[in-house]
Amino acid sequence: MTDLIRIADLTTVSAETLLARARARGLVVATAESCTGGLIAGAITEIPGSSDIFDRGFVTYSNAAKRQLLGVSEESLVKFGAVSEAVAREMAAGALIRSEADLAVSVTGIAGPGGSEHKPEGRVCFGLARKGHATVAKTVDFGALGRTAVRQYTVNHALELLIGALEDAPLPPERIAPPRP
Repeated sequence: MTDLIRIADLTTVSAETLLARARARGLVVATAESCTGGLIAGAITEIPGSSDIFDRGFVTYSNAAKRQLLGVSEESLVKFGAVSEAVAREMAAGALIRSEADLAVSVTGIAGPGGSEHKPEGRVCFGLARKGHATVAKTVDFGALGRTAVRQYTVNHALELLIGALEDAPLPPERIAPPRP
């Protein structure tokens, strides 16, 4: 249990860091979540002042919700399955298009219990979309840690992806110091 408490503390620190860095750059974030059921949005909005940087979260647990709310294609769901980089990429892109955000993260995975030989418990696919950049996706295998731990690790990883995407985001013009004479 103490490991989960430490992970939860890391979540708070990551959400606070995300808030500070997104606010400094004047950027807004959205989330598209399946296996986490809104926990990423919850972690962000737990921090006071998050309304400065958080637009909305899409909880798309079912395939129908992924199609209807985010525009994920039926073809991708059939060909690759809901837990795939293709679907994670489409989820992130759909969240960006259907929000006022500059940056969107998506997650779709198998938190457990269960899984299969090809899609084991603990496998999570992440998508990241940012205005003016290619949408990317990656898969992380957390392992069969149990449903609660997989979901918490997923939240932390998603927050870290968002923070990382802000690293090279330009500061708004009013925040850039003029050159010294």
